[in-house]
Amino acid sequence: MTCIKNTTLNLLSPPLPLDLPNPLSILNLKAIELGHLSSGISILKKMSLCGSVSALNLNFKSNKISMGRVLAFRSGESMGNTLRIPLKKRSCKGACPLQVVCIDYPRPELENTVNFLEAASLSAYLRSAPRPTKPLKVIVAGAGLAGLSTAKYLADAGHKPILLEARDVLGGKVAAWKDDDGDWYETGLHIFFGAYPNVQNLFGELGINDRLQWKEHSMIFAMPNKPGEFSRFDFPEVLPAPLNGIWAILKNNEMLTWPEKVKFAIGLLPAMLGGQPYVEAQDGLSVKEWMRKQGVPDRVTEEVFIAMSKALNFINPDELSMQCILIALNRFLQEKHGSKMAFLDGNPPERLCMPIVNHIESLGGEVRLNSRLKKIELNADGTVKSFLLNNGNIIEGDAYVVATPVDIFKLLLPEDWREISYFKKLDKLVGVPVINVHIWFDRKLKNTYDHLLFSRSSLLSVYADMSVTCKEYYNPNQSMLELVFAPAEEWIAQSDSEIIDATMKELAKLFPDEISADQSKAKVVKYHIVKTPRSVYKTVPNCEPCRPVQRSPIQGFYLAGDYTKQKYLASMEGAVLSGKFCAQSIVQDYELLQTLGQRKLTEASIH
Repeated sequence: MTCIKNTTLNLLSPPLPLDLPNPLSILNLKAIELGHLSSGISILKKMSLCGSVSALNLNFKSNKISMGRVLAFRSGESMGNTLRIPLKKRSCKGACPLQVVCIDYPRPELENTVNFLEAASLSAYLRSAPRPTKPLKVIVAGAGLAGLSTAKYLADAGHKPILLEARDVLGGKVAAWKDDDGDWYETGLHIFFGAYPNVQNLFGELGINDRLQWKEHSMIFAMPNKPGEFSRFDFPEVLPAPLNGIWAILKNNEMLTWPEKVKFAIGLLPAMLGGQPYVEAQDGLSVKEWMRKQGVPDRVTEEVFIAMSKALNFINPDELSMQCILIALNRFLQEKHGSKMAFLDGNPPERLCMPIVNHIESLGGEVRLNSRLKKIELNADGTVKSFLLNNGNIIEGDAYVVATPVDIFKLLLPEDWREISYFKKLDKLVGVPVINVHIWFDRKLKNTYDHLLFSRSSLLSVYADMSVTCKEYYNPNQSMLELVFAPAEEWIAQSDSEIIDATMKELAKLFPDEISADQSKAKVVKYHIVKTPRSVYKTVPNCEPCRPVQRSPIQGFYLAGDYTKQKYLASMEGAVLSGKFCAQSIVQDYELLQTLGQRKLTEASIH
């Protein structure tokens, strides 16, 4: 007998016009469970198979975060279809369920790189800033990585941030949820690169370096013309940068011919010699346009940079600004461990965001969930008077920060500010749609790696078998593939079943011996789909001049987010760095903000 339970979850921002896509994730859940399989392995047993895993949980009894029960949606907010299919148990006789197939690599030596030291210096500046005689009360809207970073470094500098998050989950674009089986599903597939100096410093400052699972120094691409096969770029540990990257490219003869490698290398020379000024000057060209201008064959774009463009910004190279690619290549080629990748060892809200929250609260700051910003209320002089929340609460402070995605901020932008050039330029910045797909199979897939894989599919970007790459998700008997469906613009409005059908057809090419579109081979146990209609800003040509610095022209008002001005564009590193820059600006403006606050008090007492 088939039992269907219908539930719904709509995670929306403030009410939106019908013709405007919601910039926050609209989460569609569909779970198909094999009734007998879920009883076999408890989540705690799975954790114990791979070592120590933290049991940090979140409690939402109040708006403040504390330790306690497991992350859950409030009553009536969960959504999806649960379809139970009675199937026979698969026999495990003779199997070895405790065999571990994932091997992590030691943390690379990052501390002596120029960028790491620069990031450490900014952290040290904020920690050692003169203690304020009266700490500033700073209201920060948005508890993604940008907001968490802003609040963390303000607390380090001796101030009192109040961090407001609209939803009941931390992380913004790194948010994740737990289903009824105890399995996690995420907003995106997140990779931590060695070339993320501010993120790496943040992990060290929080004492959680051991939560990154470093993989071998390789980039692995599927071969569409050879279904089931992969091509690797292996970076030798014995060589310094850029020789290790050059060696990796020269040794790979499956994707590019020698003439193509030579033409690409010659085309790339100006970027390597010109440095950051040259890189930023290429913002006006798409990847495809730049490649042709430099005489690089189209096949190089097709073989390598379609996959790379989709991984970096979820769009194809005919749309992506070449600046984005050159920034990544510069970091990867100039830093020995720049392209080395790590996975977080569990779900981001608990394993990354919660330690930041604990740090903020230990220094006197606050983090409040279910506190959605509804309106930025202004004084007569155009400065911020208060933040009005959806629940009717009014929050006042000495300074105000909006650390939401750019599309959310544009909806909140006060009418009186819209014609100011600083804000008007934001019209050019628009979030790109992306879909994250999670599929649990009834068996362990063999044709995969303990690593991130570039699919080179027309529909999929990157993917990983999270049951192998991540300790908390480890399962010796079943694979869970997490896949980024991109570009997603034409698919974001499609049904979950249509997206899964299309995904399975692509997976049949990647796993020809193990997966078929009709599920006659590996069976789908369940799946979750997370749709984000407006994710990171779309890094198309000529966006760079429109990105705002963190200090706005409105006294006491600041912005943070990966779309704001910093050199790492739309990434986790960019979000964290933007938060540090935002905190730095507020610390530098301390005397001005104190004077502004005193003036407001005086005016209030007169009236």
